[in-house]
Amino acid sequence: MADRPNVETFITQHTLWQALTGIPPPPSLAPRPITRAALDNRDVEPGSLFIAFSGRQTDGHRFIRQAVTGGVEAIICEERGLEQLRETDALIIDCRQQVCASEPRPAASMLSCAWATTRGLFAPGRAMAYIVPDSGTALQAVGVFQRLHRTHPDLRVVGVTGSVGKTSTKELAASVLKQRYCTHHNTGNLNSEQGLPLTLLGLHAGHERTVLEMGMYNLGEIRFLCSLARPQIGVVTNVGPSHLERLGTIDRIAEAKAELVEALPNAQDGGVAILNWDDEWVRAMATRTEARVFFYGLTDKADLWADEIESLGMEGIRFHFHHRQENGQIHSLYLKVPLLGRHSVHTALRAAAVGIVDDLTWQEIVTGLQRMQGQLRIMVTPGMNGSTVIDDTYNASPSSTLAALNLLNDLRGGQNRRRIAVLGDMRELGHFTAEGHKQVGIRAAGVTDALVTVGALGRIIADEAQRAGLSAEAVYATDDFKMAVGILKELMQPQDLLLVKGSREVGMDRIVAEILPDRALPATQR
Repeated sequence: MADRPNVETFITQHTLWQALTGIPPPPSLAPRPITRAALDNRDVEPGSLFIAFSGRQTDGHRFIRQAVTGGVEAIICEERGLEQLRETDALIIDCRQQVCASEPRPAASMLSCAWATTRGLFAPGRAMAYIVPDSGTALQAVGVFQRLHRTHPDLRVVGVTGSVGKTSTKELAASVLKQRYCTHHNTGNLNSEQGLPLTLLGLHAGHERTVLEMGMYNLGEIRFLCSLARPQIGVVTNVGPSHLERLGTIDRIAEAKAELVEALPNAQDGGVAILNWDDEWVRAMATRTEARVFFYGLTDKADLWADEIESLGMEGIRFHFHHRQENGQIHSLYLKVPLLGRHSVHTALRAAAVGIVDDLTWQEIVTGLQRMQGQLRIMVTPGMNGSTVIDDTYNASPSSTLAALNLLNDLRGGQNRRRIAVLGDMRELGHFTAEGHKQVGIRAAGVTDALVTVGALGRIIADEAQRAGLSAEAVYATDDFKMAVGILKELMQPQDLLLVKGSREVGMDRIVAEILPDRALPATQR
């Protein structure tokens, strides 16, 4: 999903016309529904919207002809898409100067778009191509238009940001809110300046709540996302060295994350900032917002806290919740949730806090925590040779990798079960790169029976693990995922428990695909 974002939408041709031209749609243009929006032509289907972007590897404008052939309802593209559009029967709407035009121009006196009353121009099945100065800006314009003009008047938006745990928090908070409200949320990690407005296209008038993950690479980006989404509740998970290479210091990362709480309405207008007491950087954000502040954590100094935490291995975690109510009384309950690892308690606290500030009952909150779909980001799956694989390959930072290693330790099982960590490079750590990888190496030495590393930075993990006491015979430092797969196919045995964690840029997700049981069969038996 992160590589090929596309979403189900509830927009129409009227939405696109008004958002991109700035004028009412012609009477002859029907509000034809647009079922999906995609940034990759391979995801195009009849009735969908294709937005042509220039990506890191290719330019979507090269595939406009294929998109039209695939039956799209609409296209958003820049001027360089005109050459391919002229080879199709698509109706071209020029939005570059906020005055709609057509190719070929029917007359010089079409400033009021009177030409658009000709019904034949808007024949069903004919794609409409909107030519814009910038595809990204146009997508944002359509997203914010849908958010402001095509949604429930009482829609309440929950924004989630932080260095680690955004997606799991978003998923679990949405599960809680669904117990009472019609709830929408980002799919995957559509949390960027492209992904979030794409997500907004999935809102409709029936949605009462939406939970939106917000990511960033630099200062100002979360503030901009808030200008599109207009959150009333903001959740900040933590501040860590992710993106340190881009932002330079932890202070600047904290400043970037604080943009969410700064954008919230004041307390009188319903703004609520849900902050992690256990993270000093997040705790300090209380002074940067006029919203009501609600703290969560592992101490009774917070408004909502947990203690008596117990890992139940594959069965989840168990702990005590305590909520200090406005009248000073403390409500407590003991519960079990299907989350893996002690670190997941913070995820549960965040989701419960969202329910509390939105006046859900404890029964609704607990049901939402226990009825989530799947295990969130971490997947546990059978591996080859009778092993078990913990797939946590989405991304990696020192804090999330240490948490994953702690999980591996919690799941140690019987005496015959070996614990193997397959760890890859952690990127964008800046001056914390060496230290972060060393910390992971030290912890890996304490919880694993064997360690396989991938990439140049992974070698720092391998070297530090050996210095911390893991025998050289138990450490395998590889240059790439192919070498790692070869080693694992020889190494994996029945009952082994493997953790795979690291940046997808070094192919950690491809390792998982290669060590599943069917990969061990001859090609003729697959």
